[in-house]
Order: sequence, then C-alpha cells, then structure tokens
Amino acid sequence: MTHIADSHDVIQVRGARENNLQDVSLDIPKRRLTVFTGVSGSGKSSLVFGTIAAESQRMINETYSAFLQSFMGSPARPDVDALHNLSAAIVVDQERMGANARSTLGTATDAYTMLRIIFSRLGSPSAGSALAYSFNAEGMCPGCEGLGKVSSLDLDQLVDRSKSINEGAITVPNFSVDGWYVRGFAESGLFDPDKPVRDFTAAELDDFLYKPSIKIKVNGINTTYEGLVVKVQRMYLTKERESVQPHIRAFIDRAATFAKCPGCGGTRLKPAVLESTIDGRNIAECSAMQVSDLAAVLAGITAPSVGPVVANLRQTLDSLVEIGLGYLSLDRESATLSGGEAQRVKMVRHLGSSLTDITYVFDEPTVGLHPHDIQRMNGLLVRLRDKGNTVLVVEHKPETIAIADHVVDIGPGAGPGGGRIQFEGDVPALRASGTLTGRYLGHRVELKATVRSHTGQIPIRNASTHNLRDVSVDVPTGVLTVVTGVAGSGKSSLIHGSLPQRDGVIVVDQSAIRGSRRSNPATYTGLLDAVRTAFAKANGVKAALFSANSEGACPHCKGIGLVYVDLAMMAGVAGVCEECEGKRFTAQVLEYKLRDRDISEVLAMPVSEALGFFTEKAARAILERLNAVGLGYITLGQPLNTLSGGERQRLKLAVHMGSGVATYLLDEPTSGLHLADVDQLLALLDRLVDTGNTVVVIEHHLAVMAHADWIIDLGPGAGHDGGTVVFTGTPGELVAKSDTLTAQHLRDYVG
Repeated sequence: MTHIADSHDVIQVRGARENNLQDVSLDIPKRRLTVFTGVSGSGKSSLVFGTIAAESQRMINETYSAFLQSFMGSPARPDVDALHNLSAAIVVDQERMGANARSTLGTATDAYTMLRIIFSRLGSPSAGSALAYSFNAEGMCPGCEGLGKVSSLDLDQLVDRSKSINEGAITVPNFSVDGWYVRGFAESGLFDPDKPVRDFTAAELDDFLYKPSIKIKVNGINTTYEGLVVKVQRMYLTKERESVQPHIRAFIDRAATFAKCPGCGGTRLKPAVLESTIDGRNIAECSAMQVSDLAAVLAGITAPSVGPVVANLRQTLDSLVEIGLGYLSLDRESATLSGGEAQRVKMVRHLGSSLTDITYVFDEPTVGLHPHDIQRMNGLLVRLRDKGNTVLVVEHKPETIAIADHVVDIGPGAGPGGGRIQFEGDVPALRASGTLTGRYLGHRVELKATVRSHTGQIPIRNASTHNLRDVSVDVPTGVLTVVTGVAGSGKSSLIHGSLPQRDGVIVVDQSAIRGSRRSNPATYTGLLDAVRTAFAKANGVKAALFSANSEGACPHCKGIGLVYVDLAMMAGVAGVCEECEGKRFTAQVLEYKLRDRDISEVLAMPVSEALGFFTEKAARAILERLNAVGLGYITLGQPLNTLSGGERQRLKLAVHMGSGVATYLLDEPTSGLHLADVDQLLALLDRLVDTGNTVVVIEHHLAVMAHADWIIDLGPGAGHDGGTVVFTGTPGELVAKSDTLTAQHLRDYVG
C-alpha cells in the first residue's frame, strides 16, 4: 500500500477500486472547490459518490452497526485501501424529491412552516395556531383531505354489470374472484353474489359501491366492509400516481379523472383558514405567488412579533431567487420538480447553515441551467467553499470547471477503459495538459455555413399552460430545432404541453424507467430475448432457464442477486445473496455456456464488449444502437435504477431508434455528457434528421444551439417574466440580430 502522508489539509484516497476505478490514489485539498470531470462512464461518480461520500456516510451510520449486524452483518465498505481525513459529507444529488402528494416546495424548504407562524400571529380573523394553517393537520379541507383535488371514477372500468360478483363482475386489478377482497363483497350478506350487478336494487347497488366502512363477519372472522368505490379511492387514488405499480397506474389512468376540489378551489385548506388574511391576502394566495413576488410582499411586514421569522423566511426566498428558482411558488408539488430543480432546492437548505468543515458533494449542479443561470450557481458553490467547507463537484460544463481551485480529470475512456487519474491540478495546467478534457475546454462548435430547409411545420397555437402567454409558434419539420431560454421561461410548458399529443411524436426524456428492481438494459431493450435464445440454442435447453425472473432464478434471492431487509424506521439495507453470490441464477444454469461464457458473465459485459462477443443479428442490432447513443460503457445487467437521468434518456432513444420515421422530442440530452461526448451526440442527431426524422431538443448547451438548424428562444426572463417567444430563426440570425440572454451567450461562445 502507498505510504500515507501525515496531513490533515487533504482528503487522502488510496487504492480505490469501486466499479471501474483502477487502484486510484490521490489527495484532495480540503476547504477548496474541486471539480471532477472526464468522459461519461470514466469513473467520476464511482470515486466521488461510491467511494468518498459512501465511506463518510457509512462511518456516520456506524452508530447503528450493532443493530444492522443483527440482520445481515456489517454494512458494506467501498472497495478502497484507505481513506483519511474525511469530514461529514452532505450529498446534494439530482434525485427527485419523492412522490408524496402532500409535499410542496414550501414544506420541503420549511418556508411554508415559517409562513404559517406569521399568519398565526398576524392573520385576521385568526384561524388559530400555526397548525391550524396547515393542509396536513388541522387546517385541511374536509372535501379533499388537504390534497387540493378530488377524483371521480368511471364505474364501467370497475364493474362488468352483466356478471355477478361470483362470476367476476369486479374488474379492478388485484380483485380476483377467489381473492380476499372479492370474498368480502360476496360474503357480506348485503346482496346476492350470484345475481348480475345490473339486476341489483338501488339499495343493493348503493351498498355495493358507496357504503361507508362498517364491521361485518366473513366466515366468523371480524372484518371491515366498504363499498367498492370507497375501497378503490382509499387503496389507489390517495397515493401519488408515480408511486404505484405500472398495471395499477394504467388502471388509474383509464378509470379515474381528477379535478380541482370545488370546496377549497385547490388551495387544500378549509374556509376558516382562507378567511384569515394579512394585508388582504390569505395564506393560499401567498403560497401561490411567485417566490420573487412573495419576497417583495414580505418586505412590507414590519411587525416586531414576527421580525425574526420574517427575516428567516426572506433569507430562504432570496436564496431560491439567487439560485434561479424565483419563478416557482411555495405551493408547487415537490414531485413535479425536475432533477435539476430538486438539487437546487436541496442546496437552499444548506446555504443558511452555520456549519463549517463539511464536505458538500454535488452531482452536475448545472443540469437544467441556461448559461445565464450557471453564473449564479457558480457563485453559490464559491460561497459554500468560502465558509470553510470542502466542495466536491462532478461536472462537465467548462463554465464551472473554470472556477475550480483543483480539477481531477478521470479517464481516458469509459467503463473498463477508464478509472484512472489523467490529471490533477489547477485550470491553467489542465488547459495545457493535453488530456481529452484539457483539449476540449477551448473547443467550440461552429455555426453551420448552411442550415437544412424544413419540409413542413407543426403549428402550436394559443398555448397558455403555466406561465405561457397565449403563445403561437411553428415548429419546423425535417430539421434539428433547439428550444432554449432561461430556467423557468416556459420551454417545457410549450413543448411538452403541445407536441406529445400529436401523432408520430416520440418523447425521449429523463424520467425514471418504471419497472422492478430486476429491470436492466438487457430486459428494457429486448436484448435479453435474443441472449436467452442464443443460450438455449447453444445448449439444447429451454430459454426460460436463462431468465432471472423465471425457472433459472436463484431461489434464495428470487433472481435479484441481493437480499433486502426492511428496517422500518430507517432506510432498508441490501446485501449480496450468499447462495448465488450475486449472480442471480442457480448453479445448474451457470454451467451452460455460450462461447465459454455463462449467462451471468454475459450480463456483466459492457455494451462495447458485448458487441465483439455476439454474432447473432438480433442481439447486434440492439447493441449497435446502444453504442451509437454513447452507452457503450454500461453493462447489460446493470439495474436501471442506477442509471442517471441522461443515461436513461439515451437508453430510451436507443429503443426508439428502430421505430421508423418520427418526430423525436428530447429534453436536455447533453445531461451527463463530457464535452467530447457532445460531439458524438450531435453526430447522432444529424443521422436522425438525415434519415427523414424531425428532432426537437430542449437544451441549454451552447454547442447544441450552435449546431441547430432552427432556434426557438423563450423568455425574456423566468416565471411571469417569461412565457413568450422572444426569437425564432437560425442560430446565425440569433447571433447577428437578437439581444436576448441566449443571443448574448451564444455570441460570446462562437466568438
């Protein structure tokens, strides 16, 4: 092992081998801003998140080690020889903020809590204590129980009236005839279970569908009976749509319609709370205001009794404005925030902290930010550093690399071709280093000498979603169109609110790919079918043996490779299955080979290696598309929930690329891409357009703007300061004739 210097001014990493890291050793200066960069899949996240942050958090959790060991042994350590001088790490990532329908921007930042305190002291007439102003406790609207919306159900999607209950009249998912739910109806004694539902009397139908909860006995067992509509609403409609299984989600989509609660007008609050005002505004109206406007309103509240609370609330709101989120409102549901917005909201929680000597770890904080907004983000990173903290940033944008005190460049390639330190030092030295990152820091994509001519137009008329101001614009077909503008200007509202409803439009976004923890690129793309067929043919056995969801699965972990333990009050933990050692299949299945590799070894291959391994046409066609979108480094069996938003988007694009001519709508496809990878993306977009497709990209990356055939620029600002089209035309025209924020930055970029 390498000798460890006796210094407390650096975080010392020795022999890191997590994922693709190749015995990485380095010293990271503390209380400095360090940017980690390199091509996609080079090992940046493995080093920063999988090694440094993981070990820091593991050490903090050692308090619970005895408790954890009682379930499944010691918590796993990162694969590293030594880590020294770590401080407590706070990870600020891009994970969405959960699917709780009761969580809002206001509750997530505690801004709504402070607003409730102000109203409890100054509101007239007073509704009571601060709890009385909460839509999660005393102040909730009784009609919608604080959700702000009510649901109605299409009875024909719940019941086949031509059948009796015993014949399967109930068509709700998980309500099988021989199941407990249906037995409760059949044996309730409230109606004849052998009579067709269409023949029920009015009273019987009311009992069947709408009867409130009552106690009954079924086969001598005390149980609760409730009408079918009541039960479905309780079981399925009170949960956030994205948190339920796909087949339940599909049922909700076809059976339920949601509308603003007529009792509270969507405010979530009961009448007494809405009657309480300060300067003519109730708490719901304040929560619905744009954050930047609410900050201005609070400046007029000077009552000494709430002085400290108002000051703290204004500081939180000012931080939201400074971080580029002033266009949001406190009543915005947390689940609707993008990954970039969610990360910036998490940052706000730490800006006012008095803690020092903390290690802050950021995962591409510039995602979703226009070049104009990146300048403000950089200022916040510097502020955290200047308070005496260590700031570690995984990032590709040259604007953020430029402010680093220290840069770590990892590569040279992705996957097995990466995992090595290529450069350590300051930015001027990086520029002169000759590494891929160093060479690309000054790289510029030039404006096209000639742009493509459009083949037609997709008209958007009178768009008014969110902050859009009756926008009408034509999206050209047969070309590469980039839709841009500052964060919150209305780009997504315009494009996602209009284009996906058209025939032939394929949306390729960064949203999570729904599926179980068993899902991986091989299953999602259909590649596993070709792999299973090849193994079955080579060994003269049935293909089902080579599915971890079927006969070949390890019986101990049921083909997952991990054993999960639910710890109730804490986050669950997972350990590698001791029976199959994480390989997911039975020992018998692993004896079968395809060209000297078993199924677990094939699923562990990166896409680029698998391309050289497979000769089967069906498998190669899928692998070539995965490689073309820049995913050559991911493994075939990598769980989908470990992919970044950008990786998920490129995976979806690979699936759709074989679907024929279409209009592709991509949302920030440069997320997670190194400067060199962006060139590969631009070549891919060109191939899509040149084969007859229309490509519409929502994007902030200046290289993509410069390469476009057509630009639609929204603004001029964010929130109610945006929502209009401020420019349409070619990139050359934007640079030459416009003075929008986008034009200013693109003009500087192309020189």
